[in-house]
Amino acid sequence: MACEGRGPKVIWELSVNMKWSITLLITFVMLLGIVAQAAADSGYKMEAAAGKKPNRSTESFLPQFSLSKAAEYLDAGSRAHEMSCVSCHGTFAYLAACPATAGAVAKNREARQFLEEIAGKWATVKMNPKTPSLRASQIVMAAAVLAQDDAITTGKLHPLTLKLFDWVWDLQQEDGGWNWAKKNQAPSEIDDHFGVTMAAIGVGVAPDHYAETPQARKGLEGIRRYLREHPPATMHQRCMLLLAAASISGLINNEEAQRTVADLFALQRPDGGWAMPGLGNWQRVDDVPLDPNTSDGYGTGFALYVLRNGGKISADDPRLQKGVLWLKSHQRISGCWFTRSPHKNNELCSYVGSAYAILGLDACGAIRPK
Repeated sequence: MACEGRGPKVIWELSVNMKWSITLLITFVMLLGIVAQAAADSGYKMEAAAGKKPNRSTESFLPQFSLSKAAEYLDAGSRAHEMSCVSCHGTFAYLAACPATAGAVAKNREARQFLEEIAGKWATVKMNPKTPSLRASQIVMAAAVLAQDDAITTGKLHPLTLKLFDWVWDLQQEDGGWNWAKKNQAPSEIDDHFGVTMAAIGVGVAPDHYAETPQARKGLEGIRRYLREHPPATMHQRCMLLLAAASISGLINNEEAQRTVADLFALQRPDGGWAMPGLGNWQRVDDVPLDPNTSDGYGTGFALYVLRNGGKISADDPRLQKGVLWLKSHQRISGCWFTRSPHKNNELCSYVGSAYAILGLDACGAIRPK
């Protein structure tokens, strides 16, 4: 495993030197709750930009992969949703995918500005006793995402990011975790484990050797303790841990990392893709059965991203190239990659899945050569 806190060598490698292209979370991120409404300055909703009936499993496929259509879909979605929530909205995933799409600089600045405004609000307001878990989730996610963006843009830790990390450690619990928002919205708002790995990722990628500061070292001790006492229970948690271990030492050993890679490959479908439901033991709120056997955008994009950046698998690996071919042949006319929500039907899961599709393609050199 890499030495803790050594620069921007993270889950997002950029260029031939395999620097991790981040401008997110990542999430991831992340990830799947939504309070959808039109942005005041956009004048249109995601539905208008993505097609009459977005997020349909029956939507036709594009005859060939189109980066411009994907960018159009992601840009429209970023404007269609009020960016008031970091841990459940797709802001972080959109920010991560920006570098691989046209107009990256302008789009990145706009998305970051939204995120800074949200983060500033959550970091400065008094704790609302009715929503302590939501506040903790927002601050951890914002700190992790902004640290990743700092690493890939300026290479310097922004004062707001540093301030957010101070809040992160103030909110860390005795067990090393955080009181995370749990709204049955997998994978980002369903348990505390996601927050712990997100915090580790953020600290590991933060510029200016932040992980070597006394505050970060103490916080990382708590994170390691939490992960020892709460081993991952799902493949998605194992994948997040593998990504975090790429920049923070002492989280998993080599044998565990190799086993995660092997088990993730074992979930690859015969058509080359992966299914998001196969990554967790989640259950929808409407009790509609999830299908772990049908490949989708999130499952495939996320798997490629993890295998490249956490598992260090070569982009030329035939199994990864098969996943790349699946993504290139399953983009919808709207520009998205369909993913059925593990929570309930909404377009956000396809939105985040589409961002991960771009990240997965880019990680494999299918957009920018590695």
